[in-house]
Formats: sequence, C-alpha cells, structure tokens
Amino acid sequence: MLDTSDRTAAREPIETASRDEIVALQLSRLRATVRLAYDKVPHYRRAFEQAGVHPDDLRSLDDLRCFPFTSKNDLRANYPFGMFAVPREQVARIHASSGTTGKPTVVGYTRADIKTWAGVVARSIRAVGGRPSDIFHITHGYGLFTGGLGVHYGAEHLGCTVVPISGGQTPRQVQLISDFRPDIIIGTPSYMLAIADEFERQGLDPRRSSLRIVMCGAEPWTVAMRHEIEQRFGANAFDLYGLSEIIGPGVACECAENKDGLHIWEDHFFPEIIDPATGEKLPDGQPGELVLTTLTKEAMPIIRYRTRDLTRLLPGTARTMRRIQKIAGRTDDMLIIRGVNVFPGQIEELLLKEPMLSPHYVLEVSRRDHLDVLEVVVEARPGASARDEAARQACAGRLAHAVKAYVGVTVRVRMAEAGEVERSVGKANRVIDMRPRT
Repeated sequence: MLDTSDRTAAREPIETASRDEIVALQLSRLRATVRLAYDKVPHYRRAFEQAGVHPDDLRSLDDLRCFPFTSKNDLRANYPFGMFAVPREQVARIHASSGTTGKPTVVGYTRADIKTWAGVVARSIRAVGGRPSDIFHITHGYGLFTGGLGVHYGAEHLGCTVVPISGGQTPRQVQLISDFRPDIIIGTPSYMLAIADEFERQGLDPRRSSLRIVMCGAEPWTVAMRHEIEQRFGANAFDLYGLSEIIGPGVACECAENKDGLHIWEDHFFPEIIDPATGEKLPDGQPGELVLTTLTKEAMPIIRYRTRDLTRLLPGTARTMRRIQKIAGRTDDMLIIRGVNVFPGQIEELLLKEPMLSPHYVLEVSRRDHLDVLEVVVEARPGASARDEAARQACAGRLAHAVKAYVGVTVRVRMAEAGEVERSVGKANRVIDMRPRT
C-alpha cells in the first residue's frame, strides 16, 4: 500500500483552498478566457454573436450555460490554425489527432501553456503517490499524440527520472522494467495487460517487479479491469484523464488517499455536465456528458468543449476540487443493437467476472437478414481447462446469459484461441462494426 503520511505537505495550496476561493479564481480566469476567445478567434466571435451572447454577459459561473458549445467538428472546420488565439510564431508546439476519420484536430501551445501542462501532470503524479526520486517508465506514444510528451514533461517537472521508451517493443519493455527497476509506469490499460502477458511469457512474475504505481489513461476502463491490473502487477493502479483538445493528459486524476473518483484540476479546467440529447446543463451528481472549458490556455482557449465522455460531477474529498466519476463510456462508442444501447465497458465488466476468460476481447457487429448481430470474441486464460471444449462452451454460455440479463441484448460468444485477439500498444480498438453504411 502507498504511504500517505506526507501527502498534505506535498500538495499545492490551491488543492486545499476553500470552495469560495476556487470559485472566485475560476470566475476571474473564465471571464479572461471568454474575452480572449472573442477578441482573438474569429470562430468564437461568430459563434457568440449567433448565440446572442457577449463576454460582458458572463457575470457568474452559471452564466456560462448561455454560451455555445465547441465540438470536434468546429476544430476540424478551422484546420489547421484557425482556433489559435495568438500569432503562429508564438506557438511553441503543435499536436494533432490521427485524422483517420477526416481532417485531424490540431492543438497549439505557447511556452506558458507547456509549463501549465507540465504542472498539472506533475500534480497528478504526486497525487497518486509519485515522488521526485522515482523512476518513471512511459509507454504512451510520442509524436503528435499528446500522451507521451505530455506525461514526459510532467514527470521531469516533478523531478522524476524518465524512461521514454514509448509504445510497442513489448519484450523490450519487460527487459527495461526488469533492468531499470522503475517505480511508476504509464500506459493504456489494455497495453498494461499486454505487458503483464509478456512478463509471464518470459517466465517472469510481474508481481515481483519494482513497479508500485500503474497510471492508466487514453481509453476508458472498468473497475474490473483495474482489479485485473492490480492483481497481475501487485501494484496500485490509478486513472489519469485528459484529452488533447483541452490540454492532453493531466485534466483530472485519482488520488492515493481515496481512489474514489478523479479530481479535476479546477484552477485550470471548468467542468459541466449536460444532457447529451438536449444540451441542457445538469446539476452535480446527475449522470451525463462532460463539458470542459479551459481557464488558463493562451494559444488555444476552448469554450464548452463537448468531450462525449459520460460521467457525473461529485464533491471533492481528498482535495477541495470536485471529482468526476470514472468514465462510464463515450457517446460515440455506444452501440445500438436492435434498439438497445450497449457500451463496451458493460461487457468488459461481465467477462472479467469469469475466471476462465482473459481481459482481451473485441466486439464484432454485423447485420444478417436486416437484423444487427453482436458477437463477443473472447480468449480463455492459458491453462485452467482452456482445452476442455465443454468447459469453454459452458463459459461462453454463462457470459451470453449475463449480457442478456444485465445489458438486455442477445449476443453470440466466440471463444478464440490464446493470442488471437489483437493486442494493443495504444488505444484498444474494442469494436469492429461491419454493418453497411447507409
């Protein structure tokens, strides 16, 4: 277990400031951000005017609900640099999405933005128990993806020794973990399990490694997946949340004291929860879609960005700043199967209750005779009756029954051979949708 005896001394004053102090700081920074966006970004000037609002209308935090949302399509429509609020020569770094489904979304940072980013990531690492003397092993990808460099700068800012191996080369990951003996590792939850598999393939026990903290981000993961990772590594696993449109990793993070949700660093990011269907703002505690507004970004201020992530806002616990519940899924990850809403995380939670099944899976969706068919492709764990066909079929039957009872949709379960489900080195692709596009 983590020693939390010195955690209060390690916090920044803002982490334990009163709610009144936080709200006052947020309002001051929000008004400046809205003004910056209106004055310097043509998109926001047009959007505000079309909505009939002006920066002077923002007299309280609640007034933000009157301002228009920003979507990923807005960023694509202003590709590449149309959302920047500073001249391009003041932009110190550019990141971008993959652009596999269209134009990429481009984000820019001034030098002050990079310093802010490093600060919130360092705060996150410290919140999970990281210390300046720690060795930090980074499996997030580098390059245009914000994960690798974002975490790298934050770990260095805290004073850690960084091992920037990036993604892939899984056997080498295991070698360096064994040789360098890092204290902390970060990666996607699916890739953490792939590393655990490689340890065992080499005849090594991941529980005997030096790792005491596993930080996971860049894809949703369930509580059951957390338990799997913690059991495999014998380490504490924590959720780190972020998205490139807002800043990258470091928007919110779990804390070692409670592990009861992710504290949003509210001095830099203002959260709202809305009804994803109507766009109406919901009160704290109600589930809905997370909307974020940057409070300190210079190069690219973002007003009311629709993240598509489903969660709810909760009061602070270990810190004054509010928490978000673990992300339940994304509105754009939701499958509609014969009129039933299905999230990959729901099925993940159920399959991890089956001792025979490994955490590697994929959902294949097709259409036969004008009806949607969902097939859950899973793997048996090595050994443990994996070759007993009767046991395999019984396990598949139990999973199909559990999905029908819990989710409300009939599925087919196919037991794949070990290693058949593709392992991810980045964000896992859990859904293969083969239905014809209309």
